[in-house]
Amino acid sequence: MRWIIKITMIVSLFAVAVSGYGQDEADDRKLTVDVGADLVSAYVWRGMYMTGVSIQPSLSLSACGLTIEAWGSTDFSASFKELDFMLSYEMKGFSATIGDYWWKGEGESYFRNQGSHHLEVTLGYTFSEKFPLSLEVNTMFTGDEDKDDAGRKYYSTYIAARYPFTVGNINFETGIGVSPWKGIYYHKVAVATITAKASKNIQITKKYALPVFAELIFAPAQDNAYLVFGIKF
Repeated sequence: MRWIIKITMIVSLFAVAVSGYGQDEADDRKLTVDVGADLVSAYVWRGMYMTGVSIQPSLSLSACGLTIEAWGSTDFSASFKELDFMLSYEMKGFSATIGDYWWKGEGESYFRNQGSHHLEVTLGYTFSEKFPLSLEVNTMFTGDEDKDDAGRKYYSTYIAARYPFTVGNINFETGIGVSPWKGIYYHKVAVATITAKASKNIQITKKYALPVFAELIFAPAQDNAYLVFGIKF
């Protein structure tokens, strides 16, 4: 099943590429490629501390509302390594994503240990540009960590709401994330995250501005809090 999904992702990538070639510049079916990276003071995911200072590169290809993305994270001690793949589709505010998360780490088997891969389905909706509230439901359906001691699946779910807005030259985003039942985030219903993020561009030269951000993360389920700084390249 897992290999079928991965093959489907590869086939979809070729479909995106084929549909993009030969299109007019103004046509939204044109293939676009995005490459970037974040440097963060700590890697915190859905209220859970993963590791310290990390570099997080990404590579994505998009066309016709379809996007395939590779995302990774490695800390400076090389003790933590994550590699994720996401295939998503967006249309008129709706989005659907299937993701393959792998955070087992350097030196561990990527292909042979299939239980180390956590597959997740995400459904999202953004209301409008004037009211840019976005809602998202993420549910895992495979992975060794998404099971109890008896081997029963948790189907760990993370429900999130986010709202972006701008004040002056600073972009803000507030959000809340909830775990509706027992899973990897907590052992019962809990608020996983309450966040506030601010982003701005620092002008370095006349032609280049460096994007930076700071995110305040409260993690009630983990009884913890973080202030993360990041630089985008």
